[in-house]
Amino acid sequence: MDPPRTGSPYQPAIEALENHPEKKFYNVSKLGGAKYDTLPYSIRVLFESSVRNCDGFLVKETDAMNILDWKTKQNHVEVPFCPARVVLQDFTGIPAMVDFAAMREAVRNAGGDPVKVNPACPTDLTVDHSLQIDFSKCAIQNAPNPGGGEAQKPLAKLSPLKAPPRKLPPCRGHSGCRGSCGAGESGRSSGPFSAQIENTPILCPFHLQPVPEPETVLKNQEMEFGRNRERLQFFKWSSKVFENISIIPPETGMAHQVNLEYLSRVVFDVKDFLHPDSVVGTDSHTTMVNGLGILGWGVGGIETEAVMLGMPVTLTLPEVVGCELTGTVSPFATSIDIVLSITKHLRQADVAGKFVEFFGSGVSQLSVADRTTIANMCPEYGAILSFFPVDNVTLKHLKYAGFDKAKLEVMEAYLKAVKLFRSDESSSREPEYSQVVQVSLSSIIPYVSGPKRSQDRVAVNNMKSDFQACLNEKSGVKGFQIAAEKQNDIVPVQYEGNEYKLSHGCVVIAAVISCTNNCNPSVMLAAGLLAKKAVEAGLTVKPYIRTSLSPGSGMVTHYLSSSGVLPYLSKLGFEVVGYGCSTCVGNTAPLPEAIRNAIKQGDIIACGVLSGTKNFEGRLCDCVRANYLASPPLVVAYAIAGTVRIDFDTEPLGTGFNGESIYLRDIWPTRQELHTVEEECVISSMFKELKEKMEKGNKRWNLLEAPESTLFPWDIKSTYIRCPSFFDKLAKEPVSPQPVENAHVLLYLGDSVTTDHISPAGSIARSSAAAKYLTSKGLTPREFNSYGARRGNDAVMTRGTFANIKLLNKFIGKPAPKTIYFPSGQTLDVFEAAELYQKAGIPVIILAGKKYGLGSSRDWAAKGPFLLGVKAVLAESYEKVHRSQLIGIGIAPLQFRPGENPSTLGLTGREQFSIFFPPELSPRMTVEVKTSTGKVFSVIALFENNMEITLYKNGGSLNFVARRFL
Repeated sequence: MDPPRTGSPYQPAIEALENHPEKKFYNVSKLGGAKYDTLPYSIRVLFESSVRNCDGFLVKETDAMNILDWKTKQNHVEVPFCPARVVLQDFTGIPAMVDFAAMREAVRNAGGDPVKVNPACPTDLTVDHSLQIDFSKCAIQNAPNPGGGEAQKPLAKLSPLKAPPRKLPPCRGHSGCRGSCGAGESGRSSGPFSAQIENTPILCPFHLQPVPEPETVLKNQEMEFGRNRERLQFFKWSSKVFENISIIPPETGMAHQVNLEYLSRVVFDVKDFLHPDSVVGTDSHTTMVNGLGILGWGVGGIETEAVMLGMPVTLTLPEVVGCELTGTVSPFATSIDIVLSITKHLRQADVAGKFVEFFGSGVSQLSVADRTTIANMCPEYGAILSFFPVDNVTLKHLKYAGFDKAKLEVMEAYLKAVKLFRSDESSSREPEYSQVVQVSLSSIIPYVSGPKRSQDRVAVNNMKSDFQACLNEKSGVKGFQIAAEKQNDIVPVQYEGNEYKLSHGCVVIAAVISCTNNCNPSVMLAAGLLAKKAVEAGLTVKPYIRTSLSPGSGMVTHYLSSSGVLPYLSKLGFEVVGYGCSTCVGNTAPLPEAIRNAIKQGDIIACGVLSGTKNFEGRLCDCVRANYLASPPLVVAYAIAGTVRIDFDTEPLGTGFNGESIYLRDIWPTRQELHTVEEECVISSMFKELKEKMEKGNKRWNLLEAPESTLFPWDIKSTYIRCPSFFDKLAKEPVSPQPVENAHVLLYLGDSVTTDHISPAGSIARSSAAAKYLTSKGLTPREFNSYGARRGNDAVMTRGTFANIKLLNKFIGKPAPKTIYFPSGQTLDVFEAAELYQKAGIPVIILAGKKYGLGSSRDWAAKGPFLLGVKAVLAESYEKVHRSQLIGIGIAPLQFRPGENPSTLGLTGREQFSIFFPPELSPRMTVEVKTSTGKVFSVIALFENNMEITLYKNGGSLNFVARRFL
């Protein structure tokens, strides 16, 4: 958006920047006076945006004044926010772009000009969620001549090393290699020991041949482009025909990662006019950028589309919780431990729906990488965002990241002029916060989280006893209820010619993945250095464990390679499998059949250990019931141990070359080692590498052909891209809200239903309604891909709605994606029942408990129920983002009054419900509900402001926006 807006009443506040007279800005610090000085830094960003974008229509003067009066107005008023830009990832971005394409079609059909349908706000879309792990073991493990004999021709001419070669330990064998491959005679040198090898190729540590790109990566990328060609061609078309949007192609990195490393400005400079960078995105981890002093958070795809078209995000002026960090970090605690500790404190402080802002002496001890890791986890403790104001640590990081000196000087001068720069000086005044939570960094020890929820932390030194307690406990949020006589059962299994023994707590999935950790070199390097020391000590990982390394961007591979640790990770099975969401979103290859069968036959509580942020039961694999979140070095450690039933203090990881016991403390890297590697190999080179990659693109994407027509040429045979039906009834004037009469309950759900339950993102089960549809189109199960990849096809996504295998519908009484079709009493797939209701002209509603719609902001969690015919949801409480999504698609979010729920009201869910809306709606008004049994009760219509009422009356934001082009 080009500032300043014409007609803004605040134009007299525009000033020239001292020592840079060509640069202009709104000096909001002078507008606010003493009130401004007490505002939290994050609220100051909101205030600046309201001043700069004030036009008397979308943003009014009263909005700016309400923000300035934050201390008294928090939680009481709604305010608009116009972010500087939008970030999309492909799973949530493709439905947004499909909607734009469909909107062009609808506007044309209604007599408007389709060319006018373009994003008004700068938008970047990163294709990062399409990757699946089809190949997960080192391609070199199956390389020619694995057992010795005549040497094979090298893959490429070997570049001379720039330092004396280091001697690797003798090869102890890898899959297909039994110790005679020659590894150990000479090898590549390593980062902290020789920093001059930065540009040498990756070497196979077993055959000493250069590998320009790991074969595993190339195979997975080839599969990604093959199965997703239609989607990628659609993205290519979008990049050609829509203005103000750029597409970051596959193989580049994660959306929130690329946002942090490449797209972020910190301070925008638009035609010599300065203002703070800010962003909203369709990925819940957009919040990562707050660690860089950029205000940003994740919203639903429906809200994002409105922002892309120039509308503001509306939010309740939030409380801001000040998190004071004190003390000194333990040398054995990683940033992940800090994150999990802060998560616990903030969950206990109840920060849901609030901003969190960090201050105190401990903040300066955290690098930008640490801060972004902490900010990235804020969806897990429920905050809207977690903000670290820009300070000297930020500027130092930006210098290493490649920001030129002149730009940094302007940035610092501007931020200080508008008082958005945090100072370490004791004389500087801290803002006033709604409440303050204190966290001592000195008290933090290593933790993991699990086995079913990210908030359930387990101290590593208590892991063995805690898992034992989980076996004993009744089935629930932690327990597995295994009979005492079966807790030590051992199931033998044959795999690759050897016999192994599986028992409760055995690790079968170990994934260093991209979601949380790759922005932080220290934790990734810690994993690499630990792997190096483990290999040198003679430790291995059992071959049946599904190990993988999925970096957030090529930058991570670059610094793991340049520091010399990548071959050692590969040696342990942590081969780079590609760039994008993989294990974390359920995109993992099945476990070996023999292992799956053994787990199921023995009813073994097998474990996954991953360095991600989500570990819902069944998310990784339906037979892996215990999943733990851990830092990358601990993922490697547990993979080596092969079990979570281990006390690292008293029990060894394994046996070394000479038969000696190797303990975790023997191979854990010191902080000094990590610091040396990070400085010598990472900071400056990784950003240079990413910039070059972004500018060059990649060959597959560059050669991809796509149409250039104004309207997208829909292919009726396509199973990926389909014109949705959201605009089928588009008219110039909206229809008043109609009553919902004699509706059946489609689902009767309990508490904490997540968007994963409502709209799964993982694989498509072969027995599901979506699978039946794809099979009818001639596809085989191998071609199904995932729900996330097919979000551009409403027919698949509607059938996938409520298709999660862990969905617990009270009508059924056990986890299953099933419900009852009451007119006949049949038990059917949810889609099949909804389809019958729609054919009969019967509306449906959903009954739910507390916190309905937890988890990632996912627009299909609202779109899917809408297309199933759901008219309203009656719940005890909602996740804020999902509530907004429901309104944005035209579903009424209704809330039981305090103290009431279906049980207290005597509802069984088998009644029929009628809901009557008055002609004029108002925020949080009560609505009457009648049932077929004669029961009458009132609920609260959760419309928070007049804008939400307007959207609901228009049938959702898509239709509201489309009408602006008619």
